[in-house]
Order: sequence, then structure tokens, then C-alpha cells
Amino acid sequence: MGTNNVVFLEILEWFDQTGQEMVQRLPETGSGEIKWGAQLIVRESQAGGFFYNGRAVHVFGPGRHTLNTGNIPVLNKLMAVPWGLSSPLRAEAYFVNMKVFPNLKWGTRDPVAFRDSQFGLIRLRAFGMFNVQVVQPLLFINSLIGTVPTLSTAAIEDYLGKVIVSRLNDYMGEHLDSFLDLPGQYDEWSQGLERQLQEDFSHFGLALTRLYINSITPPPEVQKSIDDRSRMGMFEDMTKLMQLKAASAMEKASENPGTAGDGMGLGVGFAMPAMFNQLMQQGGSQDQTTTQTCPDCQRSVPADAGFCQYCGHQIVVIDQCRSCGKNLPAGAKFCSKCGTPVQEPPSDEIVCSACGAANLSKANFCNSCGQRLSS
Repeated sequence: MGTNNVVFLEILEWFDQTGQEMVQRLPETGSGEIKWGAQLIVRESQAGGFFYNGRAVHVFGPGRHTLNTGNIPVLNKLMAVPWGLSSPLRAEAYFVNMKVFPNLKWGTRDPVAFRDSQFGLIRLRAFGMFNVQVVQPLLFINSLIGTVPTLSTAAIEDYLGKVIVSRLNDYMGEHLDSFLDLPGQYDEWSQGLERQLQEDFSHFGLALTRLYINSITPPPEVQKSIDDRSRMGMFEDMTKLMQLKAASAMEKASENPGTAGDGMGLGVGFAMPAMFNQLMQQGGSQDQTTTQTCPDCQRSVPADAGFCQYCGHQIVVIDQCRSCGKNLPAGAKFCSKCGTPVQEPPSDEIVCSACGAANLSKANFCNSCGQRLSS
């Protein structure tokens, strides 16, 4: 099949060799000498558009079509026939790929500003994938193609990605309090953002069939701050840490008595079991009052921690001590600082139907078992 203007086009068909071409124009330049009665072959995954004198005449579905007035009656009104119906037409044909184009990338070229409730104004980067499909071929040709000979997904991926990032920025402002709450919400966010973007894509005859959020990350300095918090959580009792270091030093001295004076190493060696026993008792009694168990990974975390430094599970604070004002975790019966009994939970709390745990009135998921709570 030729595309030169001096060659009569008798069979018009198109094969996408790359799998990334969204539309192909025949001929690629100018208008073609399409023979009257030419055959237009459209595949199952394609749609064919026929243009005459710069106007869209007809859109063909899958099948083999003969270009004549019987197939396109409107041609009788559009064309002059001084040379007879056997003369060629100067026209163009467009083939539109109607399949789903998957694995297109989107992401923030520059970080987007977000006011976090815990870290203040920060900038976040987000990345993901999306799938797109042409659903209105004529609108797609008129709004995005124009007179270009071909269009690939790479040509519109950047623009559509910018549209996604713009809507994501608005979505975060409406639905996110702190980025620490993001783990486990990517799928729910993807579906909500996908619904919000459908109208934007429909203006071009496109449908957003699926959108995925792969990651939303803070800048390096905020990540370092989170790491520092985790380390402090592991060594919250600095006195205990120093005692362990001192005990370790004395143990080494007992193994080398010559470096610490005659008899000193032996005495320290006899005293070591008692020192470790006392240290473990102090650490155990302190852990009971200053730590709590993460309901997700079952590790010990600080009693007033807002989230687990190991798995990121959010630990909801449900009350404050009436005497000293200390924040108390879910399930606490007494204040871990002064021992005052905890007040009764608020009457508007939501009780999980799966495990019976109490949750905040505006909670969407149970903090104990993760079950969605009924509204």
C-alpha cells in the first residue's frame, strides 16, 4: 500500500508494529488519491475515520468496507462528480487503536507542597502508573490529533501525567492529615483519584481504565527525622543504656585483671550477676509503665507513641489523664505516669463488629483488626 499522492490507494489498512501507536493517518502527508470503491479494512481493536474536504464523513467499525455512496451516502452531497464515479477521491483515512494502553508512567517532576499536621510544610514526591483507552475516536482525532500523521502514547504520556499530579495535589489536601497515615491507603486513594480524573480524560475521548499509586515519599530531611525518632524509641531510657555500657566495660575488665589492678577483676566478676539481675528488674518494671504493645506487630513501643516505629501502625490516643494530662493509648485502664484511673470512653465511639474493639467516632477502619467500620 502506497502513501504517495500520485498512487491510487485501493486497499487501506494499518498494522501497529510497536503496540504503542494510538492513531495512524493515511496518507501521512497531504490528502490521498483514494480510488472510488477502495477497500477499508478495520481490525477488531481499531476504528476507521474517513475525512473528505477536511470534514469527518464517517467512522467505521471492525470489518471490510467499500468506499462508495452506498456505504457513505453523504458523499453524494459533499463531492462533485464531473469525471464520473470511477475517479479517485482526494481524502484521508484515520485508523484509531481502541485497545487499552497499559503501564504508562506518571510522577511529580517537582515535589508538591503539602502542610503536614506533624512535620509542617513539606514537599512530597509521588509516582505511579495508569492505563488509558480511546473510547470516542472522532473526538480523539479532532481534539488531540489534528493533521499530524501519527500519535504514540509517549507523545501524550507527559501531558496526562501532569493532569494526574495536579488532581493528586488537590486530593491530598482534602483527604490527608499526615503522610504517616498513607501506608495501607494507596489502593483506596487510587480508586478515588481515578474517579476524579474521568472527566478530565473524557474531554479528549479517552477513558482512564486504571490508575496505580506506587509511592508517595517525603524529602530526605523528613525521612532522616523519622529515622531519628525510631532510634530514640529504641533507646528511650538513656540511663539504662549507660548502665549496660558500664556493665559491659566491667565485664571486660574482669576478663583482663592485669589491666585493672590485682583483685579488682575478680571482685567485679563476682558482682556481675547481681548487677545484671538488678538492671533487668529495673528495666522490666520501667517497661511496664513506659511502653505498650503495638496491636499490629506486637512489639513494644513508647506508651505515648502516635505510631509504631517498626511497622508504621497508627496507635490511636483515646483519652488524656485527668490528673497530669498525659496522652493515653487505646485500652489503657490507668495512667502510666500517675496511676489515675482512665475516664469512661466517649459515648459516640464506634465498636467494631468483628473484634469488639472501641474506635473513634470518625474512624473508617478498626484500629485493632483493620475491619472497615460501618458508618
